[in-house]
Amino acid sequence: MKKLFLFIIPILLALIVFLGIQFFLGKNENGKGALQVTANPESNVFLNGAFIGKTPLCKCEVQDMLATGEYTIRITPKEGGYTSFEDKVTIGKSVLTVVDRTFGKGGSSEGSIISLVPIQDPKKAEILVVTFPDRAELQLNSIDQGETSKLLKDVTISDHEITVQKNGYREKTVRIRTAPGYKLISTVFLGVSPETAKAPQTVLGDQKVASVSATPSVKPSTVIILKTPNGFLRVRREPSLSAAEIGRVTPDDVFDVLEEKTGWYKIKLTTGAQGWVSAQYVQKQ
Repeated sequence: MKKLFLFIIPILLALIVFLGIQFFLGKNENGKGALQVTANPESNVFLNGAFIGKTPLCKCEVQDMLATGEYTIRITPKEGGYTSFEDKVTIGKSVLTVVDRTFGKGGSSEGSIISLVPIQDPKKAEILVVTFPDRAELQLNSIDQGETSKLLKDVTISDHEITVQKNGYREKTVRIRTAPGYKLISTVFLGVSPETAKAPQTVLGDQKVASVSATPSVKPSTVIILKTPNGFLRVRREPSLSAAEIGRVTPDDVFDVLEEKTGWYKIKLTTGAQGWVSAQYVQKQ
């Protein structure tokens, strides 16, 4: 019962706050926006490295709203044994950005980032669904919509239910509410299914997928950088999200692996410098 309660609470919180989107639209004249963060287990939340509170967190009151712009958000579970989640979020004027994360072991972490951006027609609404991994099957209100990434135009101004599924990953449903004059962007991170986790595995970012062959293979000595939300991956001096950034690499770049630690790979850059990249967006070869 406790686990079910912890699973339902983030969804209920997201619904409650999204119902208040209309309150924010047009009522905020100070160039700020709202941010809600939920996580299981309870986590500390950082923006641009600064601690802003613990989950469930909502910077939703006018006096607590954040200045518009792009931020680096980091969610760190208070319990040990989990890898922190870090990504970019954009705070828009008078709109709400919602971040949810359920942490797990062995690539089973999942979550979503939901934000709003204005469109030209003030009477219409759109939904953009992006998933990691991509090319997941998408349903809107139980109706098939093809594969992600997918832009759905002229959707109704109401509550909706997005469901994404992909072989080897757990199905995930996100409940949203559209707003007139805005495109709702839903970025969904899928967690590996328990069945896949028991099969012979190959690392894919911070996820794992079943190997095609059961024959033992030679340990890979290179990694390829995968697609990231912001188009690049930071290289850090130490295997830590708080370590200094010494460079950036881009998707499809290939590097030699010098060392491995849980959740991190040490690589050698073309400049000769050596640093660590998060396994979340790296595939071993």
